[in-house]
Amino acid sequence: MSNVLLWSLVILGILGGVAAVILFFVAKKFKVEENPLIDEVESVLAGANCGGCGFAGCRNFAEACVKAAAEKQSLAGLNCPSSDMSKVAGLLGLTATVAEPMIAVVRCNGTCENAPSKVHYEGADICGFANTLYAGENGCPNGCLGLGDCVKKCQFNALHINEETGLPEVDEDKCVGCGACAKACPRGVIEIRAKGKNNRRVYVACNNVEKGAIAMKNCKVSCIGCQKCFKTCPFEAIEMRGNLAYIDFTKCKQCRKCVEACPRGSIHEVNFPPRKPKAEAPVEEKPAEKIVEQPNESKE
Repeated sequence: MSNVLLWSLVILGILGGVAAVILFFVAKKFKVEENPLIDEVESVLAGANCGGCGFAGCRNFAEACVKAAAEKQSLAGLNCPSSDMSKVAGLLGLTATVAEPMIAVVRCNGTCENAPSKVHYEGADICGFANTLYAGENGCPNGCLGLGDCVKKCQFNALHINEETGLPEVDEDKCVGCGACAKACPRGVIEIRAKGKNNRRVYVACNNVEKGAIAMKNCKVSCIGCQKCFKTCPFEAIEMRGNLAYIDFTKCKQCRKCVEACPRGSIHEVNFPPRKPKAEAPVEEKPAEKIVEQPNESKE
């Protein structure tokens, strides 16, 4: 019995050794040489793997940057929103293209006050799940569900749910515009837009596409598709998407005429100085009418 056990151990040891030798030579034969610059580029990236660059992860993005440098191409089209691209360019001996800073914008203002709850949801604390079941507590089928899928996906702690409003809020100092939160939202409430000059933005804080009468029943500040902003904009930056107005940030000149024209308060202006009160037009005083006394008729 002991001899059988001993021979079994010996045979297994020999087979293990032979397999190790074979694997060693196979690894040598099919070894893929990687450019050491890939590791250097990856080391200066944020490492969040947020997908904002359009690649599967930071490693894939680093490989694309090194490949562009090897082919003597520029880094145009390659941008990591959460990292300093000048450091990447410095490692590769290239010039970094400065991309316009982006930020996440919550296109919904259906707060607890503006859109009171009609029902109470009790279920999985997941927006994607709740979206398949019902329109939402306030009845708007396009509004924010407030369960925080976007908050869970953010790698930079730039989002949180405001308990008073029930809506997500974006920390402008932390958001890098990677787009992970926008991808997580099942209703497309969150949009990645340009931060704008002086960090100022104008956008329609509504995602509802229902007709005006229905939208007004669910939310006090919903867009009703009246087209007043569309007709007011002098730069053709507003387009009507069915019953919903949308402001194209690439065309918007931030004149804010649309904000004043909107009768519902659906358009938000962010980080602008307070508006100056409009001067009241002077009232022209009419000259006092002269009273002409009629002479008394003499009685005969």
